[in-house]
Amino acid sequence: MVRDLKSHLMSGRMAAEALSFIREDRAAVDPRPASTVILTRDTTTGPEVYLLRRQQSMAFAAGMTVFPGGRVDATDSSIADSWSGPSPEWFGERMGCSAEAAAAYVAAAVRETFEESGVLLAGPDAQSVVSDTTGDDWEADRVALEGRALGFADFLHNRGLVLRADLLGVWAHWITPEFEPRRYDTRFFVAALPAGQVTRDVTSESDQVAWMPPAEAVRAVDAGEMLMLPPTYLCCNDLIPYAAVPEILAASTDREIRPIMPTVRIENDQAYLETT
Repeated sequence: MVRDLKSHLMSGRMAAEALSFIREDRAAVDPRPASTVILTRDTTTGPEVYLLRRQQSMAFAAGMTVFPGGRVDATDSSIADSWSGPSPEWFGERMGCSAEAAAAYVAAAVRETFEESGVLLAGPDAQSVVSDTTGDDWEADRVALEGRALGFADFLHNRGLVLRADLLGVWAHWITPEFEPRRYDTRFFVAALPAGQVTRDVTSESDQVAWMPPAEAVRAVDAGEMLMLPPTYLCCNDLIPYAAVPEILAASTDREIRPIMPTVRIENDQAYLETT
């Protein structure tokens, strides 16, 4: 049974940050735009999701198991001529933001997925997708993108590729609580692993990667075997009812997308994270 996260007692660093934020009446920092992709694949026993455990040295969500993703980069908004699929205007209406912001979120989703898993949701035209990204030349480009020596628009142009926006479904919108010193306004997308491509343990930000059924991920968190922030945990839980990846992608078109920002309640010197 999924944990009740409507009012969750915090501990450790998060509790300390929340208590300090309330007691010192600190001003919240502005959240940075970010994108996350719930990468899925079908197996004989049902869908699995791709998960990464962040290094303990990371400044944000250290030790947490997450989906591939990261913050929007300045170059992500300049890919209009390398775009295929529903328009940025369509994504903007779906996500409640401008077309320019939506294009940047979608581009960041595709770029970060490639940087963190080696999977690229792009192809030479609107009907095809890259079938293999394991070569040394692909790895050199991935490293250059990760280090910001190569912009995403230039990467697509150099390879004659278009971003396949039609391979992404909008799934959720979470905003980091105000007490966190690092905050993100994150759009969650769902996508299927393209045929022929494989995920690789390539990112320097994680120390462990795995494919896992959503129900098993939820069970592991409930048993204390895995750490997840509420958005990742609840997204995994939301995927449990679906028997196949096409069902997940189809469901993304009808989901209500509303911003969710957990708040803090202090009671008897203890901090509770509340989600509505």
